Amino acid sequence: MATIPEVYAGKSVLITGATGFIGKVLVEKLLRCCPDVKFLYLLVRPKAGQPPSARVDELVKCKLFDKLKLEQPNFEDKIIAVSSDMLEPKLGLNEENTNILQQNVNMVFHVAATVKFDEKLDLSLKLNVMSVQKMLRLCQGMKQLEVFVHVSTAYANCDRSHIDEVVYPPPVDPYKLMYSTEWMSDEMITMLTPKIIGNRPNTYTFTKSIAEYVFVEEGAGLPLCIVRPSIVGATWKDPFPGWIDNYNGISGLFIATGTGMLRAVIADADTVADLTPVDYVVNMMIGAGWHTIIHKPNTVPIYNCVSSATNPTRYRDCNVMIDYYQKTPLESTFRRPYVYWTSHPWVFSYWNFIGCKIPCMVTDLCLKLIGKKPRMVRVCDRIAKSMYTLKYFTQNDWVWSNRNCEALMNALPDADRKDFFLDLRPLDWNEYLETYCVGTKQYVLNEDLAALPAAKRHITKLRNIRWVFNTVVLVTLWQVISKSELARNTLDLVLNLSF
Repeated sequence: MATIPEVYAGKSVLITGATGFIGKVLVEKLLRCCPDVKFLYLLVRPKAGQPPSARVDELVKCKLFDKLKLEQPNFEDKIIAVSSDMLEPKLGLNEENTNILQQNVNMVFHVAATVKFDEKLDLSLKLNVMSVQKMLRLCQGMKQLEVFVHVSTAYANCDRSHIDEVVYPPPVDPYKLMYSTEWMSDEMITMLTPKIIGNRPNTYTFTKSIAEYVFVEEGAGLPLCIVRPSIVGATWKDPFPGWIDNYNGISGLFIATGTGMLRAVIADADTVADLTPVDYVVNMMIGAGWHTIIHKPNTVPIYNCVSSATNPTRYRDCNVMIDYYQKTPLESTFRRPYVYWTSHPWVFSYWNFIGCKIPCMVTDLCLKLIGKKPRMVRVCDRIAKSMYTLKYFTQNDWVWSNRNCEALMNALPDADRKDFFLDLRPLDWNEYLETYCVGTKQYVLNEDLAALPAAKRHITKLRNIRWVFNTVVLVTLWQVISKSELARNTLDLVLNLSF
């Protein structure tokens, strides 16, 4: 059986979402581990005055590509940036680029999507569903297409407790919904959104579910497959451990914990934290493309790319990140890392107000007094909003079947098992979470590990400030109690009731 690099050799690959987190890792992996790939066509939107070529130049400058630069100094010759916009008719492609793609592309990876949970429904439909339709129309004109890999999410069907590797019927007629949002006002869409999405927590999971149905229905006759990753986190080991480049989802909560801005988490500590390393997800995507080309299945294979089926970890296990952030503290630490776990939103609100909001209000007051712009309360509120957005996923459990993932892993040739690892069982979660925390410091916040001694001195200073503050409060309370008969009687009553 042909290996993955052999199947990808001489092939031209089209990738959407290449400037995103998963997309970057996919581009690097294909170029480094499939060295004979012919071209990578990257559909990139012009942004902030930057043409697509400039955005791609910026992309390959990040540390993720350092290993590739050493092994293949001329790898950029294989990257072709194509100007495109998922919101535009025909993806914003001109006739010349459309012809080039349809004549030359052999494989397609559709990664682009909006991952904002609170995106407006009409925009989420355009970016997550209508873009799939446009990609399918483009692919239907491709003369050498061998596989189209669509990246969905394991939470597309989160209204079910058990999720199999099948496409479920959509909750509403997708075509009537898309037509309706074209003429509805923004106010009407906002008002109707909760009723339309039903039991799903947000527009992201809702539109991803619809996108799967549209993908299979309109892609009939094309070589298709779907990969559903769960919560995508930092790299496990390839090209190096701990690489992460964004604040999205759980990464933002990790950083908020490390800075001491997140004092409580709404979660069931026994709930499974279905976290999947991004390098494992990308291996699954590349492997799914290979498997579809080799075996040419009659139905669309779906891969529930989750960790809970083989190596589950729970949210209580994530508490070790507090120790890691004290061992390798962030330079921007506001308070010493500490998190109180609760399943009650009102308890979270209390801890957030006492532990974060009040200190932020005091800090903002001091900033105003010295003529600087206050910002800490705004940051605190943003973190709290993120926590409320994520609590649906931190308080519920799902069971995913992963028979197709297991079959793919078992089908891999021995020569591919090292570079395209698909077995999460050897993953040590404590070790992974430690490298994850260090990765947020190095690659998201761009902090130099050489400055670690100063960061440790800063966190020691915060500890000392807390001790002094607590001592002052206790002394003050003692003085009040010792001088007040009412206070002494109240204290006696409390002690008698307690003991």
